[in-house]
Amino acid sequence: MVQPVTNKKGILKISLKLVLTGILFLVCLFTFSLIAHEAVLEKEEVFDNKVFSFFSSFSSPGFINLMEIFTFFGSSTFLLSAYVVIIGFFFIRKQYRYGIDIAIIALSSTGLMYVLKQIFHRQRPDLPIIKGITSYSFPSGHTLSSFIFCSILVYIIYNSALQKWLKWLLSVFLVLFAITIGMSRIVLKAHFPTDVAASFCLGIIWVILAFWLLRKIGFSKYNTAKKKIS
Repeated sequence: MVQPVTNKKGILKISLKLVLTGILFLVCLFTFSLIAHEAVLEKEEVFDNKVFSFFSSFSSPGFINLMEIFTFFGSSTFLLSAYVVIIGFFFIRKQYRYGIDIAIIALSSTGLMYVLKQIFHRQRPDLPIIKGITSYSFPSGHTLSSFIFCSILVYIIYNSALQKWLKWLLSVFLVLFAITIGMSRIVLKAHFPTDVAASFCLGIIWVILAFWLLRKIGFSKYNTAKKKIS
């Protein structure tokens, strides 16, 4: 009787990935909880004031204009249009599962954001550069939404037929792009730095949880080794 060959390196690699993902999830959950308690509930402002002071020291009209451009890419105006294009692309190609997954993650993260804003009721910073914002400050919707969107793009790129070096290059660019959008919210004083930091943590938590749940309930059954996105 032939015994099945066990790929120990493959199993070890998967196990290590699961452990690291679990650690990242717990660290982000702890950090988000800590920020929510100290900065929002206890109104500890030392960190926020230091970061505001840092950006104010070299902010110029040109830098402000640049940040206004970046902040647009985290707005609902841009992201809604981008999601429609991406989901439509997968539906046209009859890759319905990708489109469904993307829609679920986008809608659920948006709903989570609005629920948390209503729970914490944190007011916006004083003297914002962008006027007319009436919603609550915590968490940062632009930061969370842009991070979720960029994470989805990274997932699509990871499962594509692109060369490995190009996957890494595009993934790093998207992560940095999301970070810059978050930074723009601080520079424009639309959010406290702790709003942005907590939103990045929340984004990581939600991306990990969402993809795990989608696989568990059967929405993400892709054989990426045989069928790549092209």
